[in-house]
Amino acid sequence: MTEISPQFCAVWPEGFRAAASFTFDLDAEAAVLTAVSGSASRMSVMSHQEYGPLVGVPRLLRLLSRLGIQSTFFVPGYTAHRYPNVVRSIVAEGHEIAHHGYLHEPLGGVDEASEIEYLERGLNALAEVAGVRPLGYRAPMWELNYRSPRLLHDRDFLYDSSLMNGDAPYELSVEGRSASIVEIPINWGFDDWEQYCYIPDAFGSGVIESPAKTEEMWLLDLAAMREEGGCFVHTSHPFLSGRPARAAALGRVMAETIATGDVWVATMSEIALHVRSQQLQPYEMQPPLLDFRGGRPVTDS
Repeated sequence: MTEISPQFCAVWPEGFRAAASFTFDLDAEAAVLTAVSGSASRMSVMSHQEYGPLVGVPRLLRLLSRLGIQSTFFVPGYTAHRYPNVVRSIVAEGHEIAHHGYLHEPLGGVDEASEIEYLERGLNALAEVAGVRPLGYRAPMWELNYRSPRLLHDRDFLYDSSLMNGDAPYELSVEGRSASIVEIPINWGFDDWEQYCYIPDAFGSGVIESPAKTEEMWLLDLAAMREEGGCFVHTSHPFLSGRPARAAALGRVMAETIATGDVWVATMSEIALHVRSQQLQPYEMQPPLLDFRGGRPVTDS
């Protein structure tokens, strides 16, 4: 079986050795509503989630403005419908709005018709509320299907940010099409969910990390990605990192990124357009093919 690796983006705009993007998944209530049946009636849990749009987003927008950073917000359509003025405030500050499902629906096990419905409902909501046609997509719970790139390409998305098989972006082939979309890889280690998220009977173990520990970890990750010439894609959730001490820690990571002087801090669409300009050879990601002959899996060749 021939092993083929992606042709990763290795050239950044002049003067920069690496890239970084500080992104936000504006899940609000949607992340819990789809994960836990009956959660809509849990007032305290819902209050935990609405902290993101009501308090976290304004604080994070002030932080981004102070540091001069343009960001990308991945917004479920339901969040846009429930908090239209919050989403419009993000647009008014010049930040990018990208697609994150409608009700943050996990894609694992869903059929193609359902996945298309989630995409279309999300697109319609973002157009109705914010007047935008997003260039980018991030799958809820970062769970993409092998058909998803084709569905995204057919709806004129430029990029996806749901896969984790690289330290820099690349072109991802689209099945059944002589085309590709840009893939900007992410990493659970660069996400605040694993550090801070605890919702009883829903998510987390009950251990909530210190912002000081999390800041140290992210600064180490930043330094390593800078040395590699990669793309540090950081993900925060306003209901988590919008809290005061966490926002302050995130701000220090952002400030340190800028202070390097040689890390290009950009929106996800800016990074995707740069990657597209490199005319990289598309990479075709194949699912494992298993034949359980003899009681053990054998890869097809």
